[in-house]
Amino acid sequence: MPSAKRHEEDPGAKLRKLLSGKRTIAVPGVFNPAVALLAEDAGFECLYLSGSAFANSMGLPDLGVTTLTEIAAAAGRITTAVPSMPLIVDVDTGFGEVVNVARTVREMEKAGAAAIQIEDQVMPKRCGHLDGKEVVEPAEMAKKIIAAKDAAKTELVIIARTDAAEMEGLDRAIERAKLYQKAGADVIFPEALKSKEEFAEFAKKVRGPLLANMTEFGKTPYLSLSDFSSLGEGYKLVIFPVTTFRVAMKAMRDALRELSKSGTQKRLLEKMMTRDEFYELTDYRSFERADQATAGKASRLLDGPSEE
Repeated sequence: MPSAKRHEEDPGAKLRKLLSGKRTIAVPGVFNPAVALLAEDAGFECLYLSGSAFANSMGLPDLGVTTLTEIAAAAGRITTAVPSMPLIVDVDTGFGEVVNVARTVREMEKAGAAAIQIEDQVMPKRCGHLDGKEVVEPAEMAKKIIAAKDAAKTELVIIARTDAAEMEGLDRAIERAKLYQKAGADVIFPEALKSKEEFAEFAKKVRGPLLANMTEFGKTPYLSLSDFSSLGEGYKLVIFPVTTFRVAMKAMRDALRELSKSGTQKRLLEKMMTRDEFYELTDYRSFERADQATAGKASRLLDGPSEE
């Protein structure tokens, strides 16, 4: 079989190269390796493992109920499948207090993550676009960022998300962002801003690189990559964290209803990826050739003259 893919370069270093450029980069959410392969095939340069999409894919709510072990394993599967693309991993509040954040960093580095995203919510955390969130004291979040930076042994990028704009106002969110940068955050992520004007105000007062969240059905209006580019060079990353999951879930629901109703999949065929297309995506033929080559070598050994 083909040898396992390995990381040729520090994943964090790859992401830092992207952040150093002038472009605003679209980052799709991928919740398993097959979706990551599709994103690579579509030409994206960076990937995002959403805590929400991952929890939802397990049939769980986005309330911080998944574990470090589960998310590290999921991240590792994605980076093994697509080692050439830096992966940003949403680690919610860091899976605990300061000491837990340090271990989170170590596990994410082992998993091949390029970046981790930590948020300043109180546990149990909530989706950033729902009401009823609470945030920790700014100093508490700063300690977690310091712990993450101290624990990192690679070029791991630390992304600090603040949910404070919703509860404390934009000015307080800006103050928190500046503190988080002083603590060592490499990228700032202002969550649930409500207008292009708010994004512009934030970028004016907080130096980049910044990350913007274009989730669906939330508090933020739908802005394009060009919209963010027009705000200057601050917004380097725009994530679409749950887009693929939501589209996939609706498609699967519709397919199951059709199958239940009609008793046949015939009307669904045109909506499917074909067998050959999926084989190409997963590099099936190279595994098949490797298996045949191994079988040939074994056969020649068995057919050769025996030694007395």
